[in-house]
Order: sequence, then C-alpha cells, then structure tokens
Amino acid sequence: MEAVDVKLRSELLRVANLEESSLSQEAARLLALELYREDKVSLGRAAELSQTPVAAFMEFAAKHGVPPLRYSFEDLEEERQTADRLKA
Repeated sequence: MEAVDVKLRSELLRVANLEESSLSQEAARLLALELYREDKVSLGRAAELSQTPVAAFMEFAAKHGVPPLRYSFEDLEEERQTADRLKA
C-alpha cells in the first residue's frame, strides 16, 4: 500500500482526543466516511478504503451522524411496485 505523510498541529490531536498511534486509522475512517456521506463511494468501498469491516464502518458512520444505509422514498416505492407485480 502506498502511503503519504500528513503534518498536523499537535494541538489538533489534543483537541480531537486522538493518540498519534491511532491517527492514521482514524483519519482514514473519517476521510472514507466523508466520501460516503458525499455519495462519492459506496458503503462497502468506504469500509474497504479505511480497512474497516463493513459492520464496524456502519457503526462508525451511525456514531458520526451519517445514516449507514440509504433508503429513499423512491426505493420504497420501487420495492412496493415489485411486490405488487410478484403478487399478481
């Protein structure tokens, strides 16, 4: 895996209550979460990019106020129509 170096002020780590040892993992998860929130990647891809199991990433997303599953009204209507067709 190719890596990049990022410089952050130590004050930012302190305010965010992050240990330097866990910074890479936390930064990766937060960046992947933002990509998912902006609909640039799927949930599975965000989990993969942050090297986090999907279930754990879903929990992480929910903890940060991002719905881990997206189900729109249109999705619901499509499911209803499919169910109606299958009943017929």
